[in-house]
Amino acid sequence: MPTAREALLSAARSALRTRPWATVRMVEVAAAAGVSRQTLYNEFGSKEGLGAALVARQVEELVTGAAEAAVAAQRGGAGPAECCAAAAAWMLGRAGEEPLVRAALTGTWNSRLPAPPPGRPPRYVVERLCASTLAALPGGEGRAVRRACEVGLRLALSFVLAPLPEDPGSAVPDRVAHVVRALLAAGDAAR
Repeated sequence: MPTAREALLSAARSALRTRPWATVRMVEVAAAAGVSRQTLYNEFGSKEGLGAALVARQVEELVTGAAEAAVAAQRGGAGPAECCAAAAAWMLGRAGEEPLVRAALTGTWNSRLPAPPPGRPPRYVVERLCASTLAALPGGEGRAVRRACEVGLRLALSFVLAPLPEDPGSAVPDRVAHVVRALLAAGDAAR
């Protein structure tokens, strides 16, 4: 059974899917979660606190999911380039599905969304994403792999910012893997 905090975050996320954050009422979130409004205020302090916690949860889901995608690829026998591409595919999917994730990655917040938590600019989110993915990669502690994977994830992020109209993102992981392989090969050739 989810905690009151998790139930409230899920209820807030559901409400945000159907209407702008400014119109989401705390009493409705509490009722949807099956808790009192006082419990909501005890957990988050304010609507702004609830919104910041919701954004933080979405970012954590993004970071954890990308690392899990990289691990799953590794278990399937993939090398660093394919693992990084799997993480990039996860990131692209989440950014396409979740406006909060897209905003956290790009810094493009609008009035339909809660305000971002302080001290969490896109740079922070991308650094967390890269670090969690690298921790899951074979050879992720190596300098060449770190740099190549970071470039690959940042390349994928550019498709979040400016998607190609003819490519809904399905070819992006292949492009990421290609770039990461090329950077790793160039690093090997330079040795």
